[in-house]
Amino acid sequence: MTIPNPPTAPAARLLHHRVDGPPAAPPLILGPSLGTALSVWDAQIAGLARDHRVVRWDLPGHGGTPAALFPTGSGVAELGRQVLRLADALGIERFAYAGISLGGAVGSWLAVHHPDRITSLALVCSSARFGEPQAWHARAALVRTEGIGPVADTAASRWFTADFADSPAARTVLTGLREGVDPHAYASLCDALAAHDLRGELVGITAPTLVMAGRDDPATPVAHARELADAVRGSALVELPGASHLANVERPAAVTAALLSHLGASATATDDASRHTAGLAVRRSVLGDAHVDRALARTTPFTAVFQDFITRYAWGEVWTRPGLDHRTRRCLTLTALVALGHHEELAMHLRAALVSGDLTPEDVQEVLLQAAVYCGVPAANGAFAAADRILAEITHAAEEK
Repeated sequence: MTIPNPPTAPAARLLHHRVDGPPAAPPLILGPSLGTALSVWDAQIAGLARDHRVVRWDLPGHGGTPAALFPTGSGVAELGRQVLRLADALGIERFAYAGISLGGAVGSWLAVHHPDRITSLALVCSSARFGEPQAWHARAALVRTEGIGPVADTAASRWFTADFADSPAARTVLTGLREGVDPHAYASLCDALAAHDLRGELVGITAPTLVMAGRDDPATPVAHARELADAVRGSALVELPGASHLANVERPAAVTAALLSHLGASATATDDASRHTAGLAVRRSVLGDAHVDRALARTTPFTAVFQDFITRYAWGEVWTRPGLDHRTRRCLTLTALVALGHHEELAMHLRAALVSGDLTPEDVQEVLLQAAVYCGVPAANGAFAAADRILAEITHAAEEK
């Protein structure tokens, strides 16, 4: 099977994109992974667009961006320049940036070569060098001769864990690869990845940086993330259990929470209003919209000062700090609540942690066993009972859907 040659490049055009969120909010640009469209970020938009002007873009030959926008022989730098042209067209001077895999490589290039434009950087399952060039050239040759089919047939094992690969979310992304990607553009992007090597330049990144890795990612293993985090001064590293290469699709709540925490910390809120805004976003990502909406609806003139206090202080100053990821903070919170016998708060945090997927039942079991040793068996006994009840309720609710 021979794929027809790509069309001649048209006059300069912008990357196809979508904008969500308040027009006056701080801008955040999101970059996709090879083989995916801007919809790969769908699960994060509700959380991110509350307090950010979120711009998502399609790679050339993906989604709505024409393939000819990436001439043969172009590299990651060309994608970076395309993102800057898009930002300029939208009137965005400086912006936060988050990218998955190839989208993350674009962000790294921008942070190295245009540090004045980047306010913060998040790299999701990305790398400074994506393996040996020969493998990428071989994939490019395969796609040029046989089309996307062979790559799509094996994508599930690269992108998702075995337990998630047949989920509706996974099937949607895989269908997008099979039906919405131009093979010549895909092949050219493979060649760009083969040539990409930013290892010697990472030290030049000065933007506050978050690196996220899926612990089960075969495409960009955790070692790649650690290399990024070790090279970028002051960066934070979050490893996501039960996640493969498209971690934001497989563990959407955990990725959203980590991004919100990073963005809140990077904003360096110095006034009460900005701390409240950052805190409310993180509070929603940790406890869920339904709980926060109920709490706010119950607020009276007398309790309003306390709601403002915990939103600014607990959520806007402590939970937004980059030193610990939200999964670790959840474990510490559960332990403290067990020790102090705050059963109602314990139940609330247990439910939120389990529903979000940040903690599995096995994780909770380990936390409570640890608490039994250091907080006392009676305290842990009550906590185990509460957790068992909540797990039963969650299972029952899932079965009724």
